[in-house]
Amino acid sequence: MSSLATAGAGALLRQPSLIFFLLSRSLSRFSTQIGAVAIGWQIYDLSGSAFALGMVGLVQFLPTALLVLVAGHAADRFERKRVVQVCQIIEAATALFLGWGSYAGWLNEVHIFIATFVLGTTGAFESPATAALLPLIAPQGTLQRATALSSGAIQIATITGPALGGLAYAVAPGLPYGIMVLFWLLAVLLTGAIRVIAQAPATGSASAGDVFAGVRFIRSNPAILGTISLDLFAVLFGGVVALLPIYARDILEAGPFGLGVLRASPAIGALLMTTILARHTINRRVGLRMFQAVIVFGAATVVFSLSHWMWLSMLALAVLGAADTVSVVIRFSLVQLRTPNEMRGRVGAVNFLFINASNQLGQFESGVTAALFGAMPAAVLGGVATIAIALIWMKLFPSLREVEKLE
Repeated sequence: MSSLATAGAGALLRQPSLIFFLLSRSLSRFSTQIGAVAIGWQIYDLSGSAFALGMVGLVQFLPTALLVLVAGHAADRFERKRVVQVCQIIEAATALFLGWGSYAGWLNEVHIFIATFVLGTTGAFESPATAALLPLIAPQGTLQRATALSSGAIQIATITGPALGGLAYAVAPGLPYGIMVLFWLLAVLLTGAIRVIAQAPATGSASAGDVFAGVRFIRSNPAILGTISLDLFAVLFGGVVALLPIYARDILEAGPFGLGVLRASPAIGALLMTTILARHTINRRVGLRMFQAVIVFGAATVVFSLSHWMWLSMLALAVLGAADTVSVVIRFSLVQLRTPNEMRGRVGAVNFLFINASNQLGQFESGVTAALFGAMPAAVLGGVATIAIALIWMKLFPSLREVEKLE
């Protein structure tokens, strides 16, 4: 085993290509988070319609559902960093269109929906290519630490990106889009500087069999199928984030500022956990640890659901975010390491679809159950269901539970 395989996060951060990857991915995530705030605020400002606001999420999700298999095939057939670069260039051009329209005053709801659809399309291609790129950058034996570092970079963007977008929009509606253009163009340059481990060129035509190969591979590998489906159903039932406005206003009586603090709490917990995992990898019983993390996620959801104290609610959400990070790091590393390089794009695309579906449908499920039973019973039910799913999956996928090591 190489010295890098046993070295800590400091040694990894001396790898230029990994630094370029982390910076590029962070800038892309910053742009996405800034755009989420600016587009949401602007579409509501223009239309005054909550329905139009909700349609933004649907329009952005549709390309993922429609193009998931094609996007995964592209990540395996073409050079992955070039796929990422093309997506970032298109994203920068789209942000330029939004900024120009905002500055000139002709931007309307239809323009924003079209731009959102384009961003959803590029995201559908960029995400699996990015995920499949990391194992080609991290030295052998360091993927878990590299994944933790990548997750930490994303959490920083998740915490600070919305605030930056809100402040920029307050100055001028076109300013957030200008920042997005700059960040995405810088990301293009950083992605181009990445040097990867040799990637075998794909051969043959893009047949239907090639496109669906990722689905067949997942179905034939119980550990990977269990990992991806566990995340889908756990997040589907445990998506308490959608109910935070209700808790902030009606239960905790914390107001808009309290809502911002609550939304930041899971990301803060996640960031702290990524710092720990970057220094101390999970070396034993990783399958069981993933299930335990999902159970802690569900238990923290229940604690938050029943809390009437702001400090306890913040703590529960931070624990929730930390537990989710443990699950994410193990899940990503396990899927990448058990998937051949020539299949990682297609498998990653299916995984990306599951993640997006669980987040979107989880918000829908939380909203429906809250409307039927009330916010607190709905949140408690979601947390209990998450714990139940983890216990059931431990029985259904014993090979996943018994995974001892990642690397």
